[in-house]
Amino acid sequence: MAHVVVVSDTHLPRRAKDLPAPVWAALEAADLVVHAGDWCDEATVLALRARSARLVGVAGNNDGPDVRAHLPRTATFTLGGVRFGVVHETGARTGRERRCDADWAEAVDVLLFGHSHIPWDSTTPRGLRLLNPGSPTDRRRQPTGTWLELDVAGGRLGDVVLHRVPAPGAPQR
Repeated sequence: MAHVVVVSDTHLPRRAKDLPAPVWAALEAADLVVHAGDWCDEATVLALRARSARLVGVAGNNDGPDVRAHLPRTATFTLGGVRFGVVHETGARTGRERRCDADWAEAVDVLLFGHSHIPWDSTTPRGLRLLNPGSPTDRRRQPTGTWLELDVAGGRLGDVVLHRVPAPGAPQR
C-alpha cells in the first residue's frame, strides 16, 4: 500500500510564512507527495523535494519562472496500478466533470487539481475521480485550511481523507 499526501495553493511566502506543522508532519510521513500548483516560490519546491520521499508537482497560474523551471504544467504517473493526472486548473465548477471526462478520462483514473482553494471530491460519468485538496494556507471561503491524504493498493484508490488545519491553539489529535 502507498500513502499519498496531496496539497495545492500553498502560496508561500505570501499567504503564510511556512506550512502548518501538521501538514509538514503528513508530508514527511508520506510515500508520495503531490502538489497541484501555486507554490509561489522556488524555496517551497526545494523544501518539499528535500523533505518528501517522492514528489510530483505541477506549476500553477501564480508560479513564476523560478518555480516553472522545476515543474511541468501537467503530470501523470501510475502508483499501485492507479493512473493519476495532476493539473492546477480545471476551469469553472459548472461543467467540470464533462470537461475533465473529455480531457482526461482515457488517460487517468484520478485527476488531482487545485486553483480554487476549495476541496472537491466527485466522480465523472465516465468514472474519473476528481480530487482537489483545497489549500493549507489560504482557506478562502473555507472554515480552515485543508489537505488530502489517500491510500493506493492493489490497483485501487482506497481511503481519501480531507484533513483540516487545526486553528492556532487548538488541541492536536
